[in-house]
Amino acid sequence: MSENHAVLNRLGESLNQVVVGQPAVVQQLLIALLAGGHVILEGVPGTGKTLLVKVIATLVQADFKRVQLTPDILPADITGTNILDFNNRTFILKKGPVFTQILLADEINRTPPKTQAALLEAMEEQQVTLDGETLPLPELFWVIATQNSLEFEGTYPLPEAQLDRFLFKLIVDYPDQNSEKQMLLNRQAGFGTKRLDIAQMKSVATVEQIIQAREQVKAIQVSEKIIDYLLELVRTSRQHPDLALGGSPRSAVAWLQSSKASAWLSGRDYVTPDDIKVVAPPLLRHRLILKPEALLDGLMMEAVIGSILDRVAVPR
Repeated sequence: MSENHAVLNRLGESLNQVVVGQPAVVQQLLIALLAGGHVILEGVPGTGKTLLVKVIATLVQADFKRVQLTPDILPADITGTNILDFNNRTFILKKGPVFTQILLADEINRTPPKTQAALLEAMEEQQVTLDGETLPLPELFWVIATQNSLEFEGTYPLPEAQLDRFLFKLIVDYPDQNSEKQMLLNRQAGFGTKRLDIAQMKSVATVEQIIQAREQVKAIQVSEKIIDYLLELVRTSRQHPDLALGGSPRSAVAWLQSSKASAWLSGRDYVTPDDIKVVAPPLLRHRLILKPEALLDGLMMEAVIGSILDRVAVPR
């Protein structure tokens, strides 16, 4: 096992120690980090979504900024703006919170589409254009957005164009009974989540090591049979009788990218069909759209994704 593998394993272990009861979410979050893809965390309040992001930023020594998205937030509040300096009679660029390495966009569906769109260029092209000037973002630029799965009043659903720019949508559910008990024991032992800097949390990785690991992920081998298998899955999603919208070409690229990250995290230098399958639910659940009649029948998206995987023969 390489040094970077050991670093990522320690990162996962440390995350699971702090955010207990969410091992699947932690694993998928690490895959997204290695693949360089942005993430939506969806769950009811109090399940540790914000804590998870703050902890991972602390553990990798990354610059971290949080923006609380509300209906009155403007695009300039995210990207920044030029401000007139009356003393020098010149404009000074005041950068917004988007100029960071890890950005937490808290409750992204509470801000209007115009403000949501302020993140589109940053997420897709890793740059921001202000008054005609294009400014690059850090090499490690990672957006993690949160949203409440229960509240619909006063929210603005993300358009498909923006949803497609998120690599994964992760569902943060309630922990099991043993995990919730461990959480209470941790709190009783003195661990506090409000000030992570004084909670004796030690960094286990650096931004440079994450970037090195990403380069190693790019070198993972993918056979032509696996590529054909992935393409057949995407095309099957477009022809599925219960779907109004299937996977886009961007989703196919993202699927390949995240499958390679899954293989690397498993200690392999090649992608298997299992890597394709394991990333399918978080990668597809926010990209596919059910037909109205399927919604009326109570069909769940997870069942449709399982149906797509079952319809395509696994290559040997």
